[in-house]
Parts: sequence; C-alpha cells; structure tokens
Amino acid sequence: MALLLSVLMFVFVMSLLYFFGMKLWVSPQNVVERVLGEARQTEARHPSLAFRDVLTKLGDFVPSSPADLSLTQKRLYAAGFRTAGALKTFLGVKALLTLLMPLAAWLATSQLGLGGDHLLLLCVLAAGLGYLGPNEALGYLVSRRRKRIQKALPNGLDLLVVCVESGLGLDQAIMQVSRELQQGYPELSSELAICNLEMRHGKRRSEALRNLGERSGVDDMKKLVSTLIQADRFGTSLAQSLRTHSEFMRLTARQRAEEQAAKIGIKLVFPIFFCILPSLFVVTVGPVVVRILTELIPMMTSTS
Repeated sequence: MALLLSVLMFVFVMSLLYFFGMKLWVSPQNVVERVLGEARQTEARHPSLAFRDVLTKLGDFVPSSPADLSLTQKRLYAAGFRTAGALKTFLGVKALLTLLMPLAAWLATSQLGLGGDHLLLLCVLAAGLGYLGPNEALGYLVSRRRKRIQKALPNGLDLLVVCVESGLGLDQAIMQVSRELQQGYPELSSELAICNLEMRHGKRRSEALRNLGERSGVDDMKKLVSTLIQADRFGTSLAQSLRTHSEFMRLTARQRAEEQAAKIGIKLVFPIFFCILPSLFVVTVGPVVVRILTELIPMMTSTS
C-alpha cells in the first residue's frame, strides 16, 4: 500500500511539473518563435535558471497586500537581493514550500506507519512551517549582512579618512573606498557603490547618504551618515569630523568587545553544569560507588 501511494504521488508531482513547464516555458517559447517567423537557436541554460523562472511565475499567483509586498521588498534589499525578480522568486519559494511540506509530512507518516489521528494537524503545521520558514531565513540573512557591515565599518571609515585627508572629495573618496573594500568586505563595498551611483545620477548628496543609512539598517552607519551630512551642511572640516567619528567608533567597538567578554562567565555556567560536572562526578565518585556496591553492601548483607 505504501509503495502504491509513493508511485501515485510521484506520478502526480511529475505531471504537475510537466503541466507548469508546458504552460509557463514551452508554450511561450513556441509563440515567440511563430511571431518572429523563424526557429531561433536557444542558448543552453542552466537548470537552476529554469527553476528560478518557474518560481517567478509561481510567485505571480500568490495574493499579497501592497504593504506586505513593500515590507518584503525592503527586507530583500537589506539582505542583498536586489534583482528585478527577487520578490516574485521569494513568493514562489514560499508557495512551493507551503505545498511540498504537507506532502512530505504525509509521505513520512505513511512510510513510517504512524497513526493518522493527527495527520491533518501535522499537515497544517508543515504548511505553516513552509510558509513562515522563508521569512525566518530572510530575517537571518538580513541580520548576518548587517553584522558584517557593522564589523567592516571601522576599517572602511579609517580608509575613508585617509582618502579625504589625501585631498579627495567625498564622492571620489566613497568611490575609492568601495573599490578597495570589494574583496575583503563586499557588503559594505556594494552599499558604498550604490550610494556613489545615486550621487552620480543626480541625487543630492544628503539624500543619497540618508538612503545609505536606511538601506544598511546599521546604527553605526546612520551615525556616520549624520556626521557627513552635518559636516557638509555647516561647512566644517570633513577630515577632522571623520577622524573624530573614527576614534569614537573604535572606542565603541572596544566597549562592545569588553561587554561580550564579560558575558562569557555567565554563558559558561550552563555548559559547565550540564556537561563538565557530570563527567567529574563519574570520574571522582564513580569508583567509590562501585566499591560500595561490590564490597560494603555484600559485607552488610552477610553480617545481617
């Protein structure tokens, strides 16, 4: 029975994939060839690209409110996904996982021979996991990228100070720092490159800098942006302002490191209590317990 269900499920999934492939890929391709009046030579495509196209098409059918789409788009930007179809691909992934997770849960329970009393609840939980899982993964990617930007910011600020003190303007200094950090800190390099492109395409410097702070979502970056905007507005020395802010940022990073070091003792309490102390008890008290069980208890029972 389980083998028959597996075969039927495999046929159903393959038929569904064949239908979507014919509907979303083969038929539009044939229409384009008929309109052009010639059979074009299609270039070889990687299978992952075709799968991404299917996810994008599937994302078009996912109903979402404009507010949710705007928030998801901002989170995708913050995670570094800035292509045109990133939002549709993300929605397609959510829809696909919402459909596949209950199917996987049903197949697992069928193969393991578990009872079907709570099968509906398990499928609902699997569907919720498939729908909410991509959001949690996206949040993790956003947090990891912001941590990398925050870690790279002191070094990037020091390089910016050197460029400004050597005679470069702020626009040229940002462009130079973006080039220099491309290999070591690609996240910060991409943010600075986007800021430089916005300024080159006509946006005001203050607006481009504010967009830099909002895109990154890092508090230290927002403080740096505020310092640059104020220095540019009031005409103060940009190099001196950057050097002062660099010293402040180094002091803040040192204080954060000291704070993390001070928390180590508290964090080690539970690993020591649950992992190290039981081993010590086994090593120190174990031989005594064994000797009591092998010698003292038989001696007491024999005397009694």
